[in-house]
Amino acid sequence: MDIFDKFSTLQSRTDLVNRLGVDPFGVKFDDITNATRGRIGNRSIVLAGTNNYLGLTFDPDCMDASINAIKNYGTGTTGSRIANGSYTGHVDLEDALAKHAGMASAIIFSTGYQTNLAAIATLAGPKDVLFIDADSHACIIDGCRLSAAPTIRFRHNSPSDLDKRLTRHNNSEGKIDGGIALVVIEGLYSMFGDRAPIAEFVDVCKKHGAYLYIDEAHSFGVFGSTGCGLAEEEGVLDQVDFISGTFSKSLASIGGFCLSKHKGFEITRKAMRAYMFTASPTPSNVAAARAALDKIAEKPELRDNLRDRGLQLHKGLTELGFDLCGPPGPIIAVRRPNEVVAATEWNWLLEEGVYVNLAVPPGTPQSSSLLRISLSAAHTKDDINIILKAFKDMQGQGEALMAKVQAVMATG
Repeated sequence: MDIFDKFSTLQSRTDLVNRLGVDPFGVKFDDITNATRGRIGNRSIVLAGTNNYLGLTFDPDCMDASINAIKNYGTGTTGSRIANGSYTGHVDLEDALAKHAGMASAIIFSTGYQTNLAAIATLAGPKDVLFIDADSHACIIDGCRLSAAPTIRFRHNSPSDLDKRLTRHNNSEGKIDGGIALVVIEGLYSMFGDRAPIAEFVDVCKKHGAYLYIDEAHSFGVFGSTGCGLAEEEGVLDQVDFISGTFSKSLASIGGFCLSKHKGFEITRKAMRAYMFTASPTPSNVAAARAALDKIAEKPELRDNLRDRGLQLHKGLTELGFDLCGPPGPIIAVRRPNEVVAATEWNWLLEEGVYVNLAVPPGTPQSSSLLRISLSAAHTKDDINIILKAFKDMQGQGEALMAKVQAVMATG
């Protein structure tokens, strides 16, 4: 028995996909020129799968803030804030995030994944019950696994199903016996790009006295009048108990945050193992995120351009006859018949100079195989036209691409 035998099925799938061309999950860029362009060898690549929604990774102010932080504070913190203390930048960013969202408390983390892992596992104890959307991201699922609370899934984006499940688990007084109910949803779902009906979820949580936790990783900076996300866009931000997010999308850095309207959230710093026992965010990452937060507040035109590019691409792909998974937005997912077809087309697009994400099971809802596009405020109309032309040309190569698929399958 080899320790890696348990991965034999995964290895077979990987080998099959790799026979189609470049490994989609091991792409190496030789250069990143700007927020929308990279280079592989001598080829210029349009980046349409980066989650760089506001295009701020090359913003001069964000880069200068990061560089200056390294000069002033060094390259790393070399420990947790519990052990090594906080830097001025940590506290300043937390204060700025809380103020921007009108929240009472903010805690930052070293990654967005770690944020949900730490917060969910700590907020829900053994007497509590977690209710999560059926299409929840892996970090939400893993946070639930670490929690001592039982987890109940409700149908994707269904407030009515959540209502039924909360009713079923409540006692005669309409409460969870001995504990609380914590409902966890996402604002914008990362694979399909569909949006949660947040106001309806707020109403259901109010009815049952449940706490509401929203992961706005893909919607913070993108939606709302000040960029606080879909809860703000729907006018219910002040009625949400917890908002989590990441620095690695709109905030152009690496890290994460959790905001709460409850001052009591501060005590969890001394209970969250994933916060207490890992190194705190680096000075450069914190400084870049802090500068990006200012851009979110000061430049609504970034959101306007991102919205317009989403409308342009969604309309163009729809007119070409592609099956799209969600409404116009920063994430546009194109449904494909299976993962071999999707991988073949992904390779063809890359050869034509367009990089998108290949998304396949088990990381996708409904076992879907997708060509996933994430747009940026830095994309221009011409960039979108380049992407549309590539997809149109790909349609024209349909027979040749299917012949390649059949040949690979026959040898697989």
